Amino acid sequence: MKHKFAVIGLGIFGNSIARTLAERGAEVLAIDNEEDHVDDIKDDVAYAVALDATDIRAMEAQNIQDMDAVIVAIGEDFEAVLITTANLQELNVKRIITRASNKQQRRILEKMGVQEILSPEGEVGKTVAERLLQPSIRTFLPLPDNYEIVEINTPRGVANKSLSKISLREKYNLNMITIKRFFEEIQDGKPTQVEHIIGVPKADTIIYPSDILILIGKKFDIKRFIEVNR
Repeated sequence: MKHKFAVIGLGIFGNSIARTLAERGAEVLAIDNEEDHVDDIKDDVAYAVALDATDIRAMEAQNIQDMDAVIVAIGEDFEAVLITTANLQELNVKRIITRASNKQQRRILEKMGVQEILSPEGEVGKTVAERLLQPSIRTFLPLPDNYEIVEINTPRGVANKSLSKISLREKYNLNMITIKRFFEEIQDGKPTQVEHIIGVPKADTIIYPSDILILIGKKFDIKRFIEVNR
């Protein structure tokens, strides 16, 4: 059974969320009050509708209450964010995820009882800063208690070695989740480098220089692993 999501607000941020969900097989209802935003995405999602999300009756008519989750991705009009979120609460939507552009907006949403709040600008800033400080880090996901999941380019010091020789757990207190690896495949008659996940790594898995390692551990330990093996 497909997951059903609604994305309200189809600027760059909302558009990206809606397209990504649809690409991964979800049934997506995309909503915006501007026709051009709806026209831009209508061929890539299950449903795309131009309407005013602050109109509770219009939202109810779209069966918004039946969605697995609704993402309020409206960017500039915070009053519309608040009214839309309140309408969703009144309609007993199971899961509401709302965008906040700053700390003040986040505090207001928290007082409304919204438990899942997105701050895309802040997260982008953290990601850019982290990548500048640690160029080996491609992406990272902060977790509670100073843990994080990171994707890193293979440090030179561990290239062409097996996991057992690296001793990730013993030396660095880190765990390897998986490895992204590039394979040459023929696409449209041309050899192309294609990225695949290799599954759960084993002790005898050899790490190639071009691999992307996906690790979990404390921020300090990840930084130490990169610096020791750079």
